Amino acid sequence: MVLDVSQVQAALRDARLDGWLLYDFRGSNPIARRLAGLDGSGKMATRRWYYLIPPSGEPRKLVHAIERHNLDDLPGNTAVYAGHASLDRELAALMDGRRRVAMEYSPNNAIPYVSRVDAGTVEQLRSFGVEIVSSGDLVQQFEARWTPAGLQSHREASEILYRVKDEAFETIARALRDGRSLTEYELQQQMAASITSAGLFAEDEPVVGAGAHSGDPHWQPSPTEARVIGANELILLDLWGKQTIPGAAYADITWVGFTGDRVPDEMTRAFDAIVRARDAAIALAQDGLAAGRDVRGCDVDRAARDVLEEAGYGAYIAHRTGHSLGEHLHGNSANMDDYETHDDRRLLPETGFTVEPGLYFETFGVRTEINVYIQGRDALVTGPRQARIIRVGFES
Repeated sequence: MVLDVSQVQAALRDARLDGWLLYDFRGSNPIARRLAGLDGSGKMATRRWYYLIPPSGEPRKLVHAIERHNLDDLPGNTAVYAGHASLDRELAALMDGRRRVAMEYSPNNAIPYVSRVDAGTVEQLRSFGVEIVSSGDLVQQFEARWTPAGLQSHREASEILYRVKDEAFETIARALRDGRSLTEYELQQQMAASITSAGLFAEDEPVVGAGAHSGDPHWQPSPTEARVIGANELILLDLWGKQTIPGAAYADITWVGFTGDRVPDEMTRAFDAIVRARDAAIALAQDGLAAGRDVRGCDVDRAARDVLEEAGYGAYIAHRTGHSLGEHLHGNSANMDDYETHDDRRLLPETGFTVEPGLYFETFGVRTEINVYIQGRDALVTGPRQARIIRVGFES
């Protein structure tokens, strides 16, 4: 089992919760499956199962009769059901005397990443007089934390990505200098090959957007839909990857360049605004954590967006300020978000996230993305911050 039950119980007591109920049906809750150690176990799980960790005492398991041994590796007592009437009886017994129980649930689906339990199951449990609350901070604490080896793997992946980014800009400069055609797709494939050959895994291929395509935050070129990268246009590179070892944490960066000697004023102004927004977000996290205050993902997002809105760019924001980062590119700790969702989860130690404010227009887009790791009361930026738009081919 991934979870240390005694540590979970201490967290439940601190939060004044009567239990954490892990529940899954046919993979509907990947968080519960991973925490229960079922991922990769080879066990057939076609029926509903439940695992209750109380604030003290033995955990309790509830499994179907034909899969009664699926949770045998977990500590605690086992109850078995078969028909729906016996399931109701056993669930009622499981919830007896409990008032507030955490599950992978988010009120109004405010945080989809942890909203894994279906409405019907929540209704069923509420019928026993139980209040279901979000396990969001528990998931952060016990599923999304980086190990020291994970942090080291992140730093090494980050160094590789910065090198691949530099090589990509050099490739663009060389093609323009030699008068050779280079498409977004060709550059993307070169970058993807470099990431793989350096020993990293990436869930998807990098974003390479030139000209107006840089204004599409997740533009993905293809062999049939890719523009030739020309002179005097903005290009946006977004790349990510992690090492292929257990517990490795992703790195994820975005840089922008201009294929000319003089960057247009409108691009410079927009980029200066997102740099100030990025740095305001980081400062809020660092200052709040250093002072011992709770800092929430929505707070960080708001700090960045306040800068952009005050600069008159509110209409050109298309996404949140950042996302959780860990073993998955978009992990299960707090997102820097009060835009797409209201993420009120706290920034907790040993978790990571991106800060990536962007502005998107009809003819170009700009984004700057860095990675942050919470170490104690500090928010550590783990790589260089882009300070100005790179003049591709005109500076080292």
